[in-house]
Amino acid sequence: MKKRSILCIAMAAVMAASLVVPAFAAVDVAESDLAYAGDLNVMHFSTSEESEGNGGSDGFRTVLAAWNEAHPDINLVENVLANAEYKTQIATLAAAGDLPDVFLLQGMNTKQWAEQGLIMDLTDIIAASPYYDDYAQNYFTPFKVGDSIYGYPVLTGGTCTVVIYDKAMWQEAGFDSFPTTWEEVEEASAYFSEQGIDTIAFGNGGKWQANSCFLSTLGNRYTGPDWFQSLIDKSGAAFTDEAFVKALEETRYLFCDTDIFNDDYNAVTNEDAREYYISGDAAAFIGGNWDESYIWAALKDDDPEKFDNIGFAVLPQPADAEFAPDSQNIGLGYAVAFNSALADDPDKLAAAIDFAQEVTGPAFSSYVAENYALGGLTDAGEVDLSAFDQITADFYNWSYVDTEKCEIYDSYINSAVWDVVNTDLQTLMNGETTAEEVAANAQAAYEANY
Repeated sequence: MKKRSILCIAMAAVMAASLVVPAFAAVDVAESDLAYAGDLNVMHFSTSEESEGNGGSDGFRTVLAAWNEAHPDINLVENVLANAEYKTQIATLAAAGDLPDVFLLQGMNTKQWAEQGLIMDLTDIIAASPYYDDYAQNYFTPFKVGDSIYGYPVLTGGTCTVVIYDKAMWQEAGFDSFPTTWEEVEEASAYFSEQGIDTIAFGNGGKWQANSCFLSTLGNRYTGPDWFQSLIDKSGAAFTDEAFVKALEETRYLFCDTDIFNDDYNAVTNEDAREYYISGDAAAFIGGNWDESYIWAALKDDDPEKFDNIGFAVLPQPADAEFAPDSQNIGLGYAVAFNSALADDPDKLAAAIDFAQEVTGPAFSSYVAENYALGGLTDAGEVDLSAFDQITADFYNWSYVDTEKCEIYDSYINSAVWDVVNTDLQTLMNGETTAEEVAANAQAAYEANY
């Protein structure tokens, strides 16, 4: 009863404080009169470098600054790390039971940290948000355990799997648009090889890219969405199921037995691979929405002709795949979460709730919609694409309107499983192991750790 009464007090305080929302101009946040005065520790990875050309990080930093300015009695203590360092540090703090007040929770850690009592159940708090009716409910899925929600999905909804291609180069190869099947891509690779050009650039040097930016979309083409949901729910699906093994076999074939990709795909990062595309050494590139932002910025002024020829496509469909040929994976991979200890301080908890609502609410969504043509947790209404260049408008429509959505594998389950899968994927793509062996190792890790 004590915990419930504390949450009710905190929710009441926030609802009363957040009823007046001024019309969005630049980065106005909701008016509030919070009782808390003191430190509020916030840990995130939206560094100044990260925010350059990255609408989600820029929007997060901008609304965070506006919220900080609007609450002079609260000392917002930021711990801002680069993304890779953040993942390591937040895991270390969780293992020590010493998480900050407010932090960004990765979907794959939700179940374990919730079961360990490290993070607060926010189900009732989120339902009481003044912005709740405008939340995109599907974004909550990676941050749920059963019916309980443990975070406000944050940053922008973006794909991890977009094919960015040079329209002019593919027209020279005989294709008016990017091929819809891998057989056609193989045909094109013969032409590009003669030109000394890679057909598609890809970088898996960080080991996660093959999972996030390739397999989680290709796998959905073979298994359909119910299979992965069953894995998440532990309701019968297995990594050793025939459909998933076929996806692994196709991955091995495309990287090992064709000339489609750059030879050093397992050695270079996605940052390296996108430079192959930018320089014209590759006719296409597979990466995420963050790579699209970088490529846009790199070409906009320095190479207007190549910029105007940017096109977007989904992964081609394998001949033996039966599902979702127009699918791409999209989601919000992180959520604003709270240390469960905040339940002991209702005033501080109310401040944390107000902060989380604003950095994921209308101020954030309007900012990224108006400045980047991106979307977040909260619906910003119809985006005026006439204010943007054609490439930005095309990518908005590709991301949010014209394609079918599927899940990003490593937003779910846990890192102990994906560490095994990611390492084995590199070996598979090098031709040094079989699809069956990768599947068996993944299933063993799943049964041992999830």
